[in-house]
Amino acid sequence: MSTGEGTAALPRALTIAGSDSGGGAGIQADLKTFQELGVYGMSALTAITAQNTTGVQAVYPLQPEEVVQQIRSIGSDIGTDALKTGMLFSSEIIRAVAGEIREQGWTKLVVDPVMIAKGGAALLLEDAVQAMREELFPLAEIVTPNIPEAEVLTGVEIRNEASKREAAKRLAFYGARHVIIKGGHDHGTEAIDLLYDGQGFTELAGRRIETGRTHGTGCTFSAALVSGLAQGLAIDAALKQAKAFIQAAIEDGIRIGSGHGPTNHWAYRRRMALQF
Repeated sequence: MSTGEGTAALPRALTIAGSDSGGGAGIQADLKTFQELGVYGMSALTAITAQNTTGVQAVYPLQPEEVVQQIRSIGSDIGTDALKTGMLFSSEIIRAVAGEIREQGWTKLVVDPVMIAKGGAALLLEDAVQAMREELFPLAEIVTPNIPEAEVLTGVEIRNEASKREAAKRLAFYGARHVIIKGGHDHGTEAIDLLYDGQGFTELAGRRIETGRTHGTGCTFSAALVSGLAQGLAIDAALKQAKAFIQAAIEDGIRIGSGHGPTNHWAYRRRMALQF
């Protein structure tokens, strides 16, 4: 079991995800986000990817027991106040991770159902979708799919507000206590995230930015959300902070690489510093 969950003065957050050699997504993006928000970050790798801004060149998954041992090492010593999952790749890894999270007794879990990279490469095997619904969603405080991921997970074709709400209800039916369907794939001048808490809906809008520098946005958003939970924020406050963090990261994107460039992880902190 974890030692002292929620008792440390320093907020702690754990990411269980794949590595992005290009530094824009995966555990690299998560750890950058934790650091920028004043949270002590830890990681358990599920896979090593060879990738850059042009795409994913190779994926090398770890063995489930290798992933579990990393989580167990953290739980037996440091503990965590909140955690997230990102790229899990296979049903075997998903089931192993879910089992260890249950064993540790961790509850502030954000599940980012990473399925496809920006360049189109598959990051989750087809047979893993059912395992995610059955094993991880019942443990999740929040699940954060984008629209294409929500469609795969629910079988609902999202074409309007009504269908988006129906998909959110189905995701909650699988056991997640809160569902956030991200609006980045919507059309219009705003990107509207939809929060469903099992009873009602809340929309959070942000100005849509036309840019090619969006690699790692899902990872970064969910990591910012986890940071808020680790800090003890309520769901709505953590969501507002995460939305402001990713909005700044996209608006102030950095120019690097020749493909889908990364967001700017230090933009939010710089903006906040200018307010004082």
